[in-house]
Amino acid sequence: MRLIIKKDYRAMSKKAAKIVAEQIREKPDSVLGLATGSTVIGTYKELIRIHKKEGLDFSEVTTFNLDEYYPIPSTHPQSYHYFIHKELFNHINIDPDRIHIPDGLVKNTNAFCQWYEDEIKKAGGIDLQLLGIGKDGHIGFNEPGSSLGSRTRIKTLTAQTIKDNAQFFKKKEDVPKFAITIGVGTILDAKRCLLLASGKNKAKVLKKAIEGPITAQVTASVLQMHKELLVIADEEASSALERKEYYQHIEELTGKLKTLTLEED
Repeated sequence: MRLIIKKDYRAMSKKAAKIVAEQIREKPDSVLGLATGSTVIGTYKELIRIHKKEGLDFSEVTTFNLDEYYPIPSTHPQSYHYFIHKELFNHINIDPDRIHIPDGLVKNTNAFCQWYEDEIKKAGGIDLQLLGIGKDGHIGFNEPGSSLGSRTRIKTLTAQTIKDNAQFFKKKEDVPKFAITIGVGTILDAKRCLLLASGKNKAKVLKKAIEGPITAQVTASVLQMHKELLVIADEEASSALERKEYYQHIEELTGKLKTLTLEED
């Protein structure tokens, strides 16, 4: 695991976008796992800027969104389908046929979830999975208690998640109680994972996720097992980490090692 600490949200977002852009430039037909929520908006804005100003080409990229509320139409302003188009897809040259988003109105959820898993495999697996972290440590909609080997499925949302989401809906009864989400095991299958955390309200849970025990009660903690995990956090989100200085030390030496390697080449 690598952990990069940036001064603030903007700097974190720029670094994350740079890493995604490098992935696409090195492999134009990359398969990206995409997240939604406020944490990734800055990253998407920077990717749009890189696309428009520096010519980053998304035409061969395939994407799989992590999750979607259920039941909800794709046209609903709070659907993740609506979000990802508004914040990213409408501003880049991605092929609509290469976009995959869970269907919030599908009737046979079991068959759809298996299809989604099969499509990921057919695409060659996810090259880079972008992730945010929930206040309770969830990734995707893999709520506390989710199986760490889980696959794409329909998931019941916790009372806290439903309460937190109520602010985005006009009526309390309109708040979705379920979601279709890529599973923890599916996330672990990604070749690389990029976890973003910003703000003081994520400090305690980030500490649990990367310095605490691996537990289904904090599903992000399973990322400690991933062979290529990169965490980018701002100063506030990293403020509770006990080994913060060590992570910064490692990153400094990693930079020097890269310089030495380039000099040798």
